[in-house]
Amino acid sequence: MRRFRVLPALALTGALFASPIAWAQDDNKPVPSFFGSTEIRKTDLKPFPKWTDMLAAFEKEHAAKAGECKVTAEEKCYYRAWTKFIAGLKGAAPAEQLEKVNAYMNQAKYVVDQVNYQVDDYWATPGQFFAKMGDCEDYAIAKYLTLLALGWDSAKLRVVAVQDMNLKIPHAVLAITQGDEVFILDNQIQQVMAAEKIKHYRPIYSVNDKSWWLHKVPPPKTS
Repeated sequence: MRRFRVLPALALTGALFASPIAWAQDDNKPVPSFFGSTEIRKTDLKPFPKWTDMLAAFEKEHAAKAGECKVTAEEKCYYRAWTKFIAGLKGAAPAEQLEKVNAYMNQAKYVVDQVNYQVDDYWATPGQFFAKMGDCEDYAIAKYLTLLALGWDSAKLRVVAVQDMNLKIPHAVLAITQGDEVFILDNQIQQVMAAEKIKHYRPIYSVNDKSWWLHKVPPPKTS
């Protein structure tokens, strides 16, 4: 992912600090969140057309590819392999599901949107990702929809836009809440990591199929 065009005026200043996790349920009151931020929850997804368009396209894609598939020179049946992978993980412990979903998607080669789609920012469906591979938000989307297919509650899942303070570029990851902890599935990190152990990401916004959250990181304390 090279650009986040939503919320262009966000100031990415401040420092990360540890805080308890309480995912916001009020549209106006900021609450502590992951990566040392506070968040405000919103339910209007209109600012995220790439996200909502991808979800709609995925519904059509899933219906079209749900049947049998025969491997040919043009058809590699990536979707069938994905559904077989999901079936093999049904009933596994949550931690195992997270580790294997992260590893499965991270096998894909990183390909920028300009190469795949000749645009700066494109949010791909899983089928597009399997066929053409993709960039950071495409990994996160594929992981998100895989966990949904495994029966995870979407309220526990978010695609998160962050600023990578080490590389000085925008990035996207998947966040999963489990009790009082948040875990991160990241194409740049092979292991599933607790969010509190990752210090170089500053969150901008996060989104799932029902809501989105504006994140703010407070400025560093001065002595």
